[in-house]
Amino acid sequence: METTKHQNTAALIHLSTLSQYFIPFGNFIFPLILWNTNKHKSEYVDQQGKQAVNFQLSLFLYALVLCLISLPILFFTILKNLPLNEIINGNEIGIENFHIPNLTGMAILAGVAIFLVVIIKVIEFCLIIYATVRTSNGEPFKYPVTIPFIK
Repeated sequence: METTKHQNTAALIHLSTLSQYFIPFGNFIFPLILWNTNKHKSEYVDQQGKQAVNFQLSLFLYALVLCLISLPILFFTILKNLPLNEIINGNEIGIENFHIPNLTGMAILAGVAIFLVVIIKVIEFCLIIYATVRTSNGEPFKYPVTIPFIK
């Protein structure tokens, strides 16, 4: 049975991840500070702090992987349409030398990426609020699709 103070501390750790909307990297800084200063006081606070930090680290890793996948696609699409023969031969390059491809494919790719980012952020926000409510009631919460970086 956890005390109300421990429940509130665990809820505050989850809620502090929303500081990312006001302070860059606040979703890492504030939960880490709160968790490290309170983890020795309660096993419940320690477990919920790990959950919050692991969830944020997992989302960061997923975003990084998506960027590493999409940036080469964007780079090669742009590079494919540059007049490299003209540049290599030392010819003067005018606007007429640039081939502007059908941008429908790139627009669809960009639209899908933006849509996925918005969906992920909405789901993240809802999960953080849900975790805050659950932990404030003393119920343990485990985020889905979280990699356990900190055990």
